[in-house]
Amino acid sequence: MKIGVRAHDYGKRNIEELAAILHDEDYNAAQLALPKAFIEIDQYETITMEHIEKIREAFSRNMIEIPVFGCYMDLGNPDPSVRKQAVTTLKQCLFWGKELGAAVVGTETAYPHLDPEGRQKWKPYMMDSVLRVLEEAQRIDMKLAIEPVYWHPLTDLETTLEVIKKADDPHHLRLIFDASNLLEFPEKTNQNQLWSAWLDSIGDYVDVLHIKDFSLGRNRLYQPEPLGQGVMRYEAVSKWLRKQERELYLLREEMNPLFAKDDLAFMRKL
Repeated sequence: MKIGVRAHDYGKRNIEELAAILHDEDYNAAQLALPKAFIEIDQYETITMEHIEKIREAFSRNMIEIPVFGCYMDLGNPDPSVRKQAVTTLKQCLFWGKELGAAVVGTETAYPHLDPEGRQKWKPYMMDSVLRVLEEAQRIDMKLAIEPVYWHPLTDLETTLEVIKKADDPHHLRLIFDASNLLEFPEKTNQNQLWSAWLDSIGDYVDVLHIKDFSLGRNRLYQPEPLGQGVMRYEAVSKWLRKQERELYLLREEMNPLFAKDDLAFMRKL
């Protein structure tokens, strides 16, 4: 297992500085969303090969692997112009991700929080976009990783299995598993059963797990928490991890530097 972090949780910094910080903080890996992480890059459209080479060299020198090139796009949007731009950007990032040596290019399937009706409305557009991007992943032999989120069109286990079946390409289509993004009603959910059902069904497709914790305040307002101090229960995830014989990445999201050491210890126990 490799332990990492979403790099821009340390703020937007220059390439050399961020790589050195992650090394000093004792991470093995980082998820990089280049325009969010690096001062040198304003948007995906302005990435150059010079950027890629500089990042690759700095992170290699600091012994930080790059399991995820983050490019989260609005793939299910019913507006064809928005969807076209999302697909085009994600296809280009497959190329940059491969050049960088990232394991996968990762994305969710929407931007907004959708109600159940909206998720169903956006679902066919999401499905079409994923298959279009997957064609490019197959062409250049790069992995696309999609992330289920309960308020997005890739909303549940049934829909995820449907996408997997339609794609029929476990080499190029992979999954990022973020349990916290699938927990709609923590107060009445048996998390051991839920995570076991997910991982028993799609675990072979999972290369990366996002690890975070949260509480729900007044009006069910989401509040990030240090690992182990919120509503998340990771026992079933830990049990599954201990059975795996392949390399997997645990990446901390919503990291607060004040609690980084404790969070690292929590993830290592997983």
